[in-house]
Amino acid sequence: MSSKWQSIYDCKAYAILKRLAATPFDLSAEKALTPERLQKFFCKGSAFDLLYGCQRVTTEVLDALQSLADECDLSRQFGKMRAGDVMNRLENFPSEERQVLHTSCRDIFSRNPICEPATNQAKAELVKLKAFLEELDKGTICNARGQSYNTLVHIGIGGSDLGPRAIYEALLPYRRKDRVVHFIANVDPDDSAAVLENVDLSRTLVLVVSKSGTTLETLSNETLVRTALEDAGLDPARHCLSVTGESSPMDNPNHYLRSFYLYDYIGGRFSSTSMVGAVMLGFALGYEQVLEFLQGAASLDEASTEKDIRSNPALLLALLGVWNHTFLGMSTVAILPYSQALHRFPAHLQQCDMESNGKSVQRNGEPLQIKSGPIIWGEPGTNGQHAFYQLLHQGTEDVAVEFIGFRKSQREKDIQLKGSSSQQKLIANLLAQSMAFAVGKNDNNPNNRFPGNKANTILMGDKLTPESMGALLALYEAKIVFQGFCWNVNSFDQEGVQLGKVLAGEILSAMDEKDDGKTLAKAFLTTAGIK
Repeated sequence: MSSKWQSIYDCKAYAILKRLAATPFDLSAEKALTPERLQKFFCKGSAFDLLYGCQRVTTEVLDALQSLADECDLSRQFGKMRAGDVMNRLENFPSEERQVLHTSCRDIFSRNPICEPATNQAKAELVKLKAFLEELDKGTICNARGQSYNTLVHIGIGGSDLGPRAIYEALLPYRRKDRVVHFIANVDPDDSAAVLENVDLSRTLVLVVSKSGTTLETLSNETLVRTALEDAGLDPARHCLSVTGESSPMDNPNHYLRSFYLYDYIGGRFSSTSMVGAVMLGFALGYEQVLEFLQGAASLDEASTEKDIRSNPALLLALLGVWNHTFLGMSTVAILPYSQALHRFPAHLQQCDMESNGKSVQRNGEPLQIKSGPIIWGEPGTNGQHAFYQLLHQGTEDVAVEFIGFRKSQREKDIQLKGSSSQQKLIANLLAQSMAFAVGKNDNNPNNRFPGNKANTILMGDKLTPESMGALLALYEAKIVFQGFCWNVNSFDQEGVQLGKVLAGEILSAMDEKDDGKTLAKAFLTTAGIK
């Protein structure tokens, strides 16, 4: 790919941005944040508006970031990814050599899908899902006593858990009142035990999610749940569903009531709009709400093809992140949703971003000469204000902040207290924190001094719904992809998770009393005091 894609430091814009980064805009300077600036540095989106007046940028910086995007061909690369080019590869070295087509899962509304074969497969799975949900509603699918299923236990890990769990939690107000979903991810047996203690297994469906059908943690948890079903006198084949690769070990009609397919061109952390998330959402919310969720993601995908960074929230957010991380040296990003419903969303983005762009090798196989992806973390506001904001305001770490807010609450059940509603207080806190990070506060007492000049953006939506949740998810997916293209890394594999799996296998082998082999793992166990 070195012949096709430009390394960031080979771009003319890189030298310009390096020069501009030596004297970045000072947000804390007197009259820095004028109404004119805040109005100018505003990107209108279909689902979310991006307010970036509190970033340390000028018109000159934005022009240089636009040039960087053009030189790196970010929009074209995004388009080629959507069209089915093999993006998951490393030039001249063995790699997965896969397409990256999570966007095809939501390109179902287009008359002319960009990658028609993949979209047709997505449509086929949605047809299967719709039929399955209709059978549930009609009572055609029921337990041995003829009772309906009112509970779903979703078993997966990593991308098979974090995204679906975050989305379910975000959309709880839209859940059918007669259904509930629980999640099991950790191989820690207490995780599954805690869930199983609180469900009626006779009225529970178990959704097992693993593309390969061989994920150790997931299979271990599935075995625990199957054993619990059998101990309760229930037939697991009547209760278990799978989302897996076609022809995987989990694509087995003797063991599963239904199998839905996840194709190899969809990475786990980008799989929430595939059957990985759709089966769970369909059970919990209903089929029409699944379509709304996908429609929101599809609209954002289309908006992300815009080349003008000032008119493309996902691309602009990505480039502002590159500016902060690569040029201003900010190593972490705090994602702070002022919505309790999004309390698990930062955890999903942590995996999606850090597993994608936590790489030190370029796509041409050469070492990366700059830092790639930042550390991602976050919690909801206003809770965080009473926890870690102290460090953000007055600590020695310089943290980039991305706020997420909504003008209306989901349930729209609120009260007036001292002249304002709780939702107004929530948004007022968000805006106040954004301004406080930027302008700071002078004081003769150094303990009461706030340096300010802390870069932050605000993503502001109208209301958190299935459609806007889909758009928010797709916006951050596009941001991550754009940044990976800019840093010239392969954002679509995760070799870094494999070594630990191999060594864990060795340790498990050494723990087997029948294994008399002398291994490194055994030496480690001896040192750790484990016999």
